[in-house]
Amino acid sequence: MSVAVTIPVKKCSYPACEKEAKLQCPTCLKLKIDNNSHFCSQECFKTFWPIHKLLHEPKATVSADGGTINTPATTNNLARFKGYKFTGPLRPEKVFPQRTVPSHIQKPDYADDSIPHSERASDRRNASIVEHTAEEIECIRECAKLAREVLDIAGDAAKVGMTTEELDTIVHNAAIERNAYPSTLNYYKYPKSCCTSVNEVICHGIPDARKLRDGDILNVDITLYYKGFHIDHNEMYLIGNVDEAGKKLVRYAYECLDKAIAMCKPGVLYRELGNVISKHANEGGFSVVKNFCGHGIGRLFHCNPSVPHYARNKAQGVMKPGHVFTIEPMINEGTWKEDMWPDDWTAVTLDGKRSAQFEHTLLITETGVEVLTARTKGSYLDRHNI
Repeated sequence: MSVAVTIPVKKCSYPACEKEAKLQCPTCLKLKIDNNSHFCSQECFKTFWPIHKLLHEPKATVSADGGTINTPATTNNLARFKGYKFTGPLRPEKVFPQRTVPSHIQKPDYADDSIPHSERASDRRNASIVEHTAEEIECIRECAKLAREVLDIAGDAAKVGMTTEELDTIVHNAAIERNAYPSTLNYYKYPKSCCTSVNEVICHGIPDARKLRDGDILNVDITLYYKGFHIDHNEMYLIGNVDEAGKKLVRYAYECLDKAIAMCKPGVLYRELGNVISKHANEGGFSVVKNFCGHGIGRLFHCNPSVPHYARNKAQGVMKPGHVFTIEPMINEGTWKEDMWPDDWTAVTLDGKRSAQFEHTLLITETGVEVLTARTKGSYLDRHNI
């Protein structure tokens, strides 16, 4: 990566920044690119680098509004919404073409044809829960460390004015730089390298050209595939000035996950997690989504156990050392019920009210639980006291 050099004062090219710029990208200087090449600080330059560096590629262009990469064509995703009755104020925008992954990156079995063959071959109704070996756990820990780094990079970049497409670019490049495959990419034809769920989106929002707005709440969900193993986690981010009700929703979502994790140890029934999650969510006046749940993870993106988040569920299984799984409660301001956008992925609340979610991948140890994707000191949650 280059280091910016001093120039006469101009506006910072990072779309989320309004400060005056006194630095310019040296590569842009060599290529005689003057537009969108100015930055107020090395921090803005480094944050925007995964997107800005695309300017240096032949035929790459950036829009005048501050950095959106214009690729030759976009998918015709908006036509699918004709006649659809939206449940809330959020609207989709153009989705840009699916990115590619270099050949040297190890890929899951669905990377080319979108079908997770090994997952389909497993019988989740009768299959036991995998008890990972010490060697496998070390690989899983490596993947978790990388996934944590990528999610922190995304969280630090998410600001008013940035599009979720730009966030996806940052996530994709950060994964590739770590020799990891972004697990969502082409999984059952999902077109992006992460999920970005804004406001009333419960989960699986597809990154697009919509800019993040002041007051949005945003979930970024990242899964990496590395050395034959997947790691899955997500966090909420407060964009600009979020109202107190939104902050409360986000806080309760995090507390629900935290209370469920505190229960985890050998001998605990998976179905018991939903009781503590529902109790805490209901105390805050919130509901718990029932149709999406946590799951086992490892060599497969999704496997046993299933981990529902609502009370009195009938999940099977008892926690044992070596089990690796996610807990990812989705907490809503209104009804727990959802609707599905015509893109076949984006789940939104049926009443258009906001939803919040946090997720960790966990390992059951001999004495308790290890949070594999635990936040690091100085990460977004730590800095915002969530």
